[in-house]
Formats: sequence, C-alpha cells, structure tokens
Amino acid sequence: MDQRPLAGQGPLAGRRRAPTLTLILALLLLLAGCAGSPAEDGDAGSAGEWVSIQRGDTLGKLARRAEVPLKRLERFNPGVRARHLEIGQRILIPSRQERAPSGGPYRYRIRQGDTYSGIARHFGTRASRIQAANAEISASALRVGQLIQVPLGDGAAPARPASTASASSATGSAPDLPASAGTWPWPLDDYRVMRPYGKDDRGRLQPMLLAARQGKTARAVAPGEVSFADTMRQLGQVVIVHHDNNLQSVYALCETASVSVGDSVKAGEELCRLADGDDGPVLLFDMRRNGKPLDPGRLLK
Repeated sequence: MDQRPLAGQGPLAGRRRAPTLTLILALLLLLAGCAGSPAEDGDAGSAGEWVSIQRGDTLGKLARRAEVPLKRLERFNPGVRARHLEIGQRILIPSRQERAPSGGPYRYRIRQGDTYSGIARHFGTRASRIQAANAEISASALRVGQLIQVPLGDGAAPARPASTASASSATGSAPDLPASAGTWPWPLDDYRVMRPYGKDDRGRLQPMLLAARQGKTARAVAPGEVSFADTMRQLGQVVIVHHDNNLQSVYALCETASVSVGDSVKAGEELCRLADGDDGPVLLFDMRRNGKPLDPGRLLK
C-alpha cells in the first residue's frame, strides 16, 4: 500500500479543512471520557469511576479524595501493588452500590465499554465464571449501571501492569500491546497518507489523515465495542471503538455512521461512510491507549 503523502497538497485543502488544534483537543477530551479510559485529572477520585495514577499519587491519597476506605479500594483493585504504582496506571474507584466481601463474590456495577472478559482480567477470574454467575444476563447485552456478581477464587492471577521500560524493550513498542500488534488492517482499503502521525512544526502531536483513493468505507481495524458514534462540529460523524488492552481507535470526518454505541464489531466491519470533499473522501484516524496517543504503525500492517 502506497503511504506517501500527496505531493503539493496541504492537509484537507479546499472545502474540508484540517481540524484546528482546538477541535483536535476536543476530540481527545471526548476520547478520554469514553469506555474504559481513565478519568481526567479533575475527576480523579470520583466514586464509581476509573482514574489514572498521577505523579505523587498513592492508594491512600486516592482513597481519601474519593472518601472510600483504603481496604475497600485495595479489594477492588486486586492486581495493584501499592508500593509499585506507575504513572498512567488505571485504578477503579468503587461506587456505593458495589461490594467486595473478602470471600466474594463481588457485586460490580457495569461501566461503559465493559465486557465480561475485561472485568475478569481486572479481578483475576474468568469470563466463563462471570457468565455462569449471571446466567440471566447476556454478555452481549450488558447495560451501564447494571449490577452483576463477580466470583473469585479460581486461581487466576489478577492482571498486573507491566513495567513500561521492560515491556518496551522486549517488544519494541508500547507496553501491553496485544500479541496481534503489527497485523491489524488499515481502516481504508485503498488510501494515501495525506498527513502522517507525528508532531507538527510547533511540536504538537497530530493524528493521521488518510485520503481514500477508491471507495468511501472506513472499517474497524480490530474487534471491539463502539463507545461513541455521533457528530462533532467540523469533525463530521465520529466513531470510536474500544478494544482489548485499553486501546481505542478513532474514525472522524465521516458522513454517516454504520454502527451505534454498544455494538460489537469485528476487524474489517464497516463503521462509517466518508464524506465527499474537494480532495475526495478523507478520514481522520487516531489510535490511543489509556487516552495516550499511539503511532498506528505499531499496530497496523
């Protein structure tokens, strides 16, 4: 696939202009609030939410900010080592509805983007055990706010975050990427890179712009769940898909969405139809992990 930038063209010259920094920041704020992503700093400590560890944070400080007993916070994060917290690490702040008795089962409230497999990884159990404990609730029909039982004690180890330095040196890419990294398809079948991922002349990171040479369909780069499908000013229709390993892919400048929030999608499944512009159909494509930007080249083939 020819990925060379189009010669002699500025990004989205003509009727469709490149999104301004303000709009891109708005998109990234939206992304940070989507399923499975950590809360922003201003929301840190909100009961019932995920937060990300910032410099100087301890479990004790998080517990005090959220007005949650420290022991309760620890029980809801069984894979977290209090003396080895890492900046960006995700911590679950339990809500008042939830329970974590020492012998289990937990009572857990479904959050946007949750799946049985993701819940199982966090609590160190298995998705099949969660499904068995909630036989009346289909894994494909989870609703935000729904309370489920999470059984423990099957010997599965809770997920622990890998060290950024060790994981990066071992894989040559961002930590905790899926084993399939480097094999995912691109979102367009036939395209050229109008603007590559990277920093502009002011040092600000910019997402990719892909010009479609044939066809107008943007497709999911990996299996996941749609966490956003709506319009944003000057970004057109935007679709965000949440994947395993806390990865998210963003598809913007679409004309119409082919999916809805909560839909499960497969790799290659149609997400949206691109709009026509003076330069033809153009897709703004971005990938993130825990709300932090990733070079799509690390995941796509």
